Amino acid sequence: MARFAVEARSVPGATVLALAGELDHDTVEPLRQAIDAAAWHGGGRLLVDLSRLDFCDSTGLNVLLHGRLTAGESDGSLELVGLHPPVERMFHVTGADRLFQVHADVEAALATARRNPSPL
Repeated sequence: MARFAVEARSVPGATVLALAGELDHDTVEPLRQAIDAAAWHGGGRLLVDLSRLDFCDSTGLNVLLHGRLTAGESDGSLELVGLHPPVERMFHVTGADRLFQVHADVEAALATARRNPSPL
């Protein structure tokens, strides 16, 4: 069984990347590829569902931060969904939780209009 998996699916108004397992230096490449494959054309919205993510290290965080910047350059967004402990703690301690729009779940995200956070 793989330690990490990314499942991409399209929903009306967004692309959802559902992450599962442990995201670290050794497993980050599928996430990087999935983010790179996301269509940022015309302000695309990418929702990254972390509800099944058990662990995320700084490498995973850096890929998400880079994806956020890339999305912003194309008037798109990369938003987080389902942030929970202990992954939530890492985002809070680093201050990264203030850089992303965070939603409780995919349904809540889709019910919320996209906003472009300030590009820090």
